[in-house]
Amino acid sequence: MTDHTADNAELVTAFTELYGAAPEGVWAAPGRVNLIGEYTDFNDGFVMPLALPHTARAAVARRTDGELRLHSTDVPGGVVRLRVDELAPHSGHGWAAYPAGVVWALREAGHPVTGADIQLTSTVPTGAGLSSSAALEVVTALALNDLFGLGLSASELAVLAQHAENAFVGVPCGVMDQMASACCTDGHALHLDTRDLTQRQVPFDLPAHGLRLLVVDTRVKHELGDGAYAERRAGCEAGARALGIGTLRDLPYEGLGAALDTLAEAGADESVVRYVRHVVSDNARVEQVIALLDAGDVRAAGPVLTAGHVSLRDDLRVSCPELDLVVSAANAAGALGARMTGGGFGGSAIVLVEESDADAVTKSVLEAFTSAGYATPGVFPAVPSAGARRTG
Repeated sequence: MTDHTADNAELVTAFTELYGAAPEGVWAAPGRVNLIGEYTDFNDGFVMPLALPHTARAAVARRTDGELRLHSTDVPGGVVRLRVDELAPHSGHGWAAYPAGVVWALREAGHPVTGADIQLTSTVPTGAGLSSSAALEVVTALALNDLFGLGLSASELAVLAQHAENAFVGVPCGVMDQMASACCTDGHALHLDTRDLTQRQVPFDLPAHGLRLLVVDTRVKHELGDGAYAERRAGCEAGARALGIGTLRDLPYEGLGAALDTLAEAGADESVVRYVRHVVSDNARVEQVIALLDAGDVRAAGPVLTAGHVSLRDDLRVSCPELDLVVSAANAAGALGARMTGGGFGGSAIVLVEESDADAVTKSVLEAFTSAGYATPGVFPAVPSAGARRTG
């Protein structure tokens, strides 16, 4: 676990200077990368994220007067002042909508949150597909849960944070990002069944296998509120309806071919056919990767990652030229496998490499971006880290 002592001192000082008294505590919640299983979470499917060392941190103190004061060291501007009993969905507030939405969701669920002073800071890159918004939501939820003695579990906090993003902010995300931020553990990937939220911590010790997982942030900002995500969600739901099933989770991989024939014969939109093929095959890829990790054959997961990227690129069509270039350049330079991660249209890709090849693969990707005239991407190792916790 990262030593937050120095960081906490800085955050506590900033809070105290801003609000005139010390906070009651400091909390942290991480961003995430998803190893495999994309656009499966809102289809009741399987995902496999891991938490990053990058966190959103919050210094918080309770208020009893109904006022919510929010400030971020990362965003220009003063304190955002809101009344907890006047919080309403889709009312704007920019970045502050994420923590404000959590307060709204907690209160809507009947929890007595009477106001708070919150100072936030984050090292999770924004717009990189690494769940910076979920980290903000989960750290707020955990802090308020602790301070107000609400007694909610990590999974319950994640579901409330997802509800805040869906209903208050207006982004129809699944529950993966919030569950990853709330529930991941050090040194593990989280195998999550998004239907019933059962979870298993799968050991993911890459150094022990001589491997490394790189995150390549393309610097292409994605914006999931722009309708493309919602369109794909609606297409998946249309596919399930046309097949007479509750969600695409109910379609086993063995039945995919027949189901695609059924959709074609019924005159389903070509995009719906593609979306169904992606979701069902990606659920199968999660199970494949789990089996490989359990067998200790981590290297064999590489081609499964690449197959996942091809499906996201061709069937779901959520990739972009920069993400495709990371995958092709990394694989050409000897990576074991690579794929875009997160919602797509920009953001980040992950690359599984031999530790001894990490520098050469990184160099090849950087050179490919330079040759294509793209901005220099950010590259860092994904170290499976702890989920949300109190740090001070």
